[in-house]
Amino acid sequence: MTREITDSICAALPGAHWASHHDGGLDAWKVGDKMFACIGMANDGVSVKCADVEAAQFLIEIGAAQKAKYFHRSWVRVPFGDKDADELRDRIHASYAIIRAALPKKVHADLAPWPDAP
Repeated sequence: MTREITDSICAALPGAHWASHHDGGLDAWKVGDKMFACIGMANDGVSVKCADVEAAQFLIEIGAAQKAKYFHRSWVRVPFGDKDADELRDRIHASYAIIRAALPKKVHADLAPWPDAP
């Protein structure tokens, strides 16, 4: 897995936009004004939201993800490297779905339909 593949998965999601901090810090993919994927300065993985702390802990325990430093415990970090593209896509799509569902109704109503919704 690479940054380019991650960016292409995120960019294909309805209403997703990339936000970069000018200080060279975090790059984030957002829907509305809420982040669903974040890539840090090391550029070696992506942090994504899980449904809850238990789901995040499970992914960490089975070795599918790592603890996402500086994030709430419901977020995990998926390192780039030998991960399968489908696995990364599933993690990003799940994070996007969680964040999209939590958007205010007005913002949510302005988004294009998402035919690939989980």
